[in-house]
Amino acid sequence: MKPENEAALAECIASANGPLRIIGGGTRPIGDPVEGEVLSASGMSGVTLYEPGALTIVAKAGTPVSEIEDTLAAEGQRLAFEPMDHRALLGTSGTPTIGGAVAGNVSGPRRIQVGACRDSLLGVRFVDGMGRVLKNGGRVMKNVTGYDLVKLMAGSRGTLGVLTEVSLKVQAIPETEATLVAPELDLGNAISALSKALGSPFDLTGAGIGADGRAMIRLEGLARSVSYRVQQLQSSICDGWQLVEGEQSAMLWKALKNLDAFSGQDGFVWRVSVKPSDGPEVIQALGAPRSIFDWGGGLISIATDDPDLPVRDVVASLGGHATLVRSVGQSQHKPPAFHPEPAPLALLSQGIRDKFDPRGILNPGLMG
Repeated sequence: MKPENEAALAECIASANGPLRIIGGGTRPIGDPVEGEVLSASGMSGVTLYEPGALTIVAKAGTPVSEIEDTLAAEGQRLAFEPMDHRALLGTSGTPTIGGAVAGNVSGPRRIQVGACRDSLLGVRFVDGMGRVLKNGGRVMKNVTGYDLVKLMAGSRGTLGVLTEVSLKVQAIPETEATLVAPELDLGNAISALSKALGSPFDLTGAGIGADGRAMIRLEGLARSVSYRVQQLQSSICDGWQLVEGEQSAMLWKALKNLDAFSGQDGFVWRVSVKPSDGPEVIQALGAPRSIFDWGGGLISIATDDPDLPVRDVVASLGGHATLVRSVGQSQHKPPAFHPEPAPLALLSQGIRDKFDPRGILNPGLMG
């Protein structure tokens, strides 16, 4: 099913007699398999409102991310949260949609400065599991009371409702960007350098470690400001680091964001969230698997061919969590995709799902 408007979507859900597998562009099949009739939101497409002066864009959920990016770029603006494109990593085709990005709370390296996708989300419209059309939020940032459905829908992956429209704040494209790339450092020193840089007053928009093990930090803004901040960092924390500018800098962060080094391969890819200072311990405990770090070291992407690598046990012992993003060629050994929730949180999550999808038909079992 591929309804072309909100009313048709509501009718599809209200009349459903069994489980529904909710997808956007079908480019991010992350989660446990869902047995059900496919319901795609990609038929609802188009930018419905764009106010460059107000830094606000409203679009139907099935609108391609590329269309939104082109619309914004024509006015010198962009999505602040720079969503990842999963297609190369997961071996999928199709077109990433803005609803899919919001449903997955897909957030890139700039999260350390501007927050996640949910922090750019101003308002949503969606259809719940009973076929009711609901809306929350608006087109400007404001304080809210009661249930913040805007934040709740970000990352819910279609289990609470099917998004039909999203409202987002955007930002101006900076005049320039530059990246400082470290010489070879051991992992502990690399994480320490990133932490020091993030604790400085120089306003980083990226801090990560690529697949080659080299730490890098990104600065964006007016050319003179970027030049000054680069000089200050090179004279203190980043002595001897290589300066990469413009398009070359952008390509470094695109490769890190999209995990290009892990694409076109079989095996598992885990996304691990821990305190940055715990990153070296995680990698050491797991036998030094291939890894990429983002968010100052707080997000670790790990590639392995070992179905028994105890990623989740190691991470849980440090108070973090791990998501299995890819298991190509290893489905017979696939562990649960999402980290098990503590019992009180699981009870709360189930209670919320029961309110919005009492029949349990929206992506049942996707998130465990």
